[in-house]
Amino acid sequence: MISAFANPHRFMTLSRWLAPVCLALGLVLIAYSVWQGLWMVPPDDYQGGDIMRAMFIHVPSAWLAMGSYMSLAIASFVWFIWRHELADMAAKSIAPIGAGYTAMCLATGSIWGKPTWGTWWLWDDARMMSVLVMFFLFLGYMALRAAMETRQKAARAGAILAMIGAVNVPLIKFSVDIWSSIHQGPSVLRMDGPAMPAVYLTPLLIGALGHLIFFSALTMMLMRAEVWQRRSDVLIARKLAAN
Repeated sequence: MISAFANPHRFMTLSRWLAPVCLALGLVLIAYSVWQGLWMVPPDDYQGGDIMRAMFIHVPSAWLAMGSYMSLAIASFVWFIWRHELADMAAKSIAPIGAGYTAMCLATGSIWGKPTWGTWWLWDDARMMSVLVMFFLFLGYMALRAAMETRQKAARAGAILAMIGAVNVPLIKFSVDIWSSIHQGPSVLRMDGPAMPAVYLTPLLIGALGHLIFFSALTMMLMRAEVWQRRSDVLIARKLAAN
């Protein structure tokens, strides 16, 4: 089954129409969520008034940042065990997108935190620092791959780093519970149900779904570019060998 899904030709056929559809749908859902969050929903005085509207960008970016790193680690694991090249292409494509979402999470968190907590950054906050570590892991993954001499060495070194770095994701999730933090506890994913009113929760979840679909579209587009690049490299190598 894994081999069936790992066929580059089948992926290219499917992604040719799926990527633009996901791109358009994701952008529509994100736009609706941002429109609702910034202009339509009422301000929440308990969460700081209008500044809480940053939640509609910050929270989905935080979820996608963690989700993208886990996707990077899983794709790296699949390549490391089964050597499916499409998994390595997926990992390589996910890294810059995940780094972008992590940067957006850090930036919007600082914007939200300044009027709420009175500071842009707190070095002894466990969640802030663990997210920053994840950002550097994304950058380190890309830099490590770029520094390797061959594609196989790059894939192997990147996969090892990605799998080791995955232990940081649960630390981000549970850092509020384990260590002292100025971050509040979960408001959506709770055993007794969401604590957030539906007027905020609905556009937030729509935005999160939009970002997930948008993330998938970008990943497929970068993977398609990687497939074409590798095919081009093979053709060039054959021509050089023939000469």
